[in-house]
Amino acid sequence: MFIDIHVHTRRIPGPPRRGKQAYATPEQLLERYDAIGVESAVLLPGVNPECSYVPQSNQEILEICRMYPGRFIPFCNIDPRAMTNSPDAPLDELMLFYKEQGYKGIGEVCANLPFEHPLVRNLFKHAEAVGFPLTFHIAPQIGGAYGLYDDPGLPQLEKSLQDFPNLLFLGHSQPFWAEMAPLENVKDRYGYPKYPIRQEGRVPQLMRRYPNLLGDLSAGSGYNALARDEEYAVQFLNEFQDRLFFGTDICAPDTPTPLVDFLLRLRDEKKISETVFEKVARGNAKRLFGLE
Repeated sequence: MFIDIHVHTRRIPGPPRRGKQAYATPEQLLERYDAIGVESAVLLPGVNPECSYVPQSNQEILEICRMYPGRFIPFCNIDPRAMTNSPDAPLDELMLFYKEQGYKGIGEVCANLPFEHPLVRNLFKHAEAVGFPLTFHIAPQIGGAYGLYDDPGLPQLEKSLQDFPNLLFLGHSQPFWAEMAPLENVKDRYGYPKYPIRQEGRVPQLMRRYPNLLGDLSAGSGYNALARDEEYAVQFLNEFQDRLFFGTDICAPDTPTPLVDFLLRLRDEKKISETVFEKVARGNAKRLFGLE
């Protein structure tokens, strides 16, 4: 029923976070998936030191995918500082190798550098040339956070969308989805604003203007982007039905997945059509990755 565009797992759980298991094992993840109707999922390795207590290898992701054929889709991840820590690092050499091994994209990019940093632009340039879609996390600040930094209003993201028109960007995280409406307080970028969509924000504006911007609806941020204003959510899902992707961002084994029930309810109450539900739930992912 669903294809998950965004999830994390580790074969051997690493150090705990706040006293709890940080990442579900593949077996725990599949148990969750069987319960909520997820047929397959994109595995995103954590390589950036800002967000990974212990960096994860791309190879581990591929090993997990091979252990469970058909259930997982591998993404690779490359830190913008990799190889030579320079804006002319030949990152395409790594990407082409990973593409030959069967990886389908790159992310979740969490390096705490500005979108317009030369190292980040080099990563974008090579991902565009290789043909990898790219999942990013946005940080609201430099330092004390993980993710690519952008200012309120997402001007650096817009510049990247303009400069790399053939790179498919999968938008994700609180500072991204908070901009479904104009920010009433800059601190709203750090969390989950609850006020309704009285006026369109930068996310729908950018998606309308740039066809290479896609929406990763995973995590509390993606769910909140829709649930904060159900009437607008229906409009948003209908308008961008071909560019929105269901996701969970399950990390710990007990990570909530409220988007499942939300989308099913909208479909069952006929607020969105079966066609729209099918595209967001799985069809767009099948098309993006060329799945049967």
